[in-house]
Amino acid sequence: QVQLVESGGGLVQPGGSLRLSCAASGNNLRVYHMAWYRHAPGKTRELVSAISNGGSINNYADSVKCRFTISIDKGTNTVRLKMTSLKLEDTVVYYCNAHRNWGTVSGYWGQGTQVTVSS
Repeated sequence: QVQLVESGGGLVQPGGSLRLSCAASGNNLRVYHMAWYRHAPGKTRELVSAISNGGSINNYADSVKCRFTISIDKGTNTVRLKMTSLKLEDTVVYYCNAHRNWGTVSGYWGQGTQVTVSS
């Protein structure tokens, strides 16, 4: 069992930055890869970024490449998503995910954190 708690969402102006954090707790955390998804009402859930359990592999959605950076702090079991140059279309709820099989949508989910980009 893994528990995920997101934080760091909020309101920011276009072009601004936010950093999301996801604190993981539970058993055998080292085997889990981590990811951030976002899901807007009426739209398909989108994988924003993922990072392997060792931190050596990561990927990004084309829509966020060069703007977002994912990182993992093994000491505190926290995965972070630094978001820069935020756009209006980045407004959505972001969810943290822990999964064991790389490249699959599975595992555990956080409760979500709202990011709103507005002038």
